[in-house]
Amino acid sequence: MENEQRKKKKTLKVIGLSVAGFIVIFSLISMIIVAFVYNGQFPRYDRPDKTVSASLNYGDIQARYTRRLVNFESGNNRLQAYVYDSNQAKGLVVVAHGLGGGADSYLPQIAFFVDQGWRVFSYDSTGSFDSEGKTTKGFPQALIDLDAALTYIAAQKELAALPVLLFGHSWGAYAVANILHYDHDIAGVAAVSGPNSAMEMIMEQGRSMMGGFIDIQYPYLLLYQRILFGEAASLIAVDAINRTDIPVLIVHGTEDDLVAYDGSSIISKMNAITNPHARALSLSEPGHSGHSNLFRSDAATKYVEEINAAYLELYDRYEHNIPHEVDQDFYSGIDRFLAQEIDRELMDQIQAFFLECIEGMARK
Repeated sequence: MENEQRKKKKTLKVIGLSVAGFIVIFSLISMIIVAFVYNGQFPRYDRPDKTVSASLNYGDIQARYTRRLVNFESGNNRLQAYVYDSNQAKGLVVVAHGLGGGADSYLPQIAFFVDQGWRVFSYDSTGSFDSEGKTTKGFPQALIDLDAALTYIAAQKELAALPVLLFGHSWGAYAVANILHYDHDIAGVAAVSGPNSAMEMIMEQGRSMMGGFIDIQYPYLLLYQRILFGEAASLIAVDAINRTDIPVLIVHGTEDDLVAYDGSSIISKMNAITNPHARALSLSEPGHSGHSNLFRSDAATKYVEEINAAYLELYDRYEHNIPHEVDQDFYSGIDRFLAQEIDRELMDQIQAFFLECIEGMARK
């Protein structure tokens, strides 16, 4: 009987050690996989070759929109920033760009704000365009960079004297909403196509790549982001919006295929937002309700469709291997101003919201 009990205990011990060993090995493998996949989603993004791009570049508008270059530190990296039209005094609009682009990816929006009488501060985030950084690191990096940008602005007498409005899209929208966890002096926030949190966005994208397996990796993703970014990794936009009475405009397209309207988006959590000065703007018009096309005018939407159709024909003609000089010739014929023409109705609504924010500050 005693021998049987000893054997049973020994068996249970072996099973326990085997399970513990499996958990340790599985966890180590999971962390390696998570780090590899995660880092792969956040590479460095350099400026695109303007000879094969339909985007505006600063040279296209330089004669009309002057800017000066400044820079600031974010962690160990020096970030490039741009100040437009320093003679404007209505307020300072800080533009936070989306992942995969840089400040100049939003030149049409920047030009709009300058035309309306705002001074504009834009910058290339870590690992983007003209800023330092081997990679873009992850979603919370946008928040860390914005915090550094606002800290820099507060130390500049001419900029700090102006009310600060934040405009962000996608990665940038996540940042401008979550920055309300910090104690910066902000008059208002416009967050366009933004996810509520880094983890929600990562899990949503992960399911599209890995299916249900991503759910098993959740604790390892959470731990890895925490290792990379500390407390910033856990911040949630809804909590940030609710901790202040700063006006927030949340804009999102119902057909967004990158930040799901009914999924990771901030707008899907409107029922949980208690800030009385927060409002939502849902865009559902076909051709203007995706992740990025919501900024395009009707004319731009139609023109881009024509460009895409022509390029697809060229792509097939050269059997998916277009010679560089042919590519350049194709893009040289594109009207970049038309392709990037903005939806004035949307931008006018954002502009009107910013004016309300300024008026609200004046009444306090």
